[in-house]
Amino acid sequence: MNAIRQAQNAYGQTNNPIRTTRGTEYDAVARITQRLKSAAAREPLDMSALAGAILDNRNMWTLFAIEVADQDNPLPQELRARIFYLSEFTNEHSRKVLGRTASADALIEINTAVMRGLRDGTGAK
Repeated sequence: MNAIRQAQNAYGQTNNPIRTTRGTEYDAVARITQRLKSAAAREPLDMSALAGAILDNRNMWTLFAIEVADQDNPLPQELRARIFYLSEFTNEHSRKVLGRTASADALIEINTAVMRGLRDGTGAK
């Protein structure tokens, strides 16, 4: 491949849209939520798949908690507090799901509500 073709490939237009932070967050929540739904719906229950999805969900919510705990976070204080609370709830409820004393439904519902907020523009920027 010659230098001109390499430059065109490197600097030419791409078909990939520019991603916003909100869009990236939405995609991450959607992917993890789909994994939670899929794993929770399997018969018989595949604990390995469910545990992996829950781990990813907990990690995502831990990142959200870290972000909203930052004093420079531009979100309103009340929204930051709610997100932090949801992170704590998600962590605790995940333990119950892994202990088979609760279903993953609450985790899925929370993530779905967050996705709606991100899609409608009422979530984080």
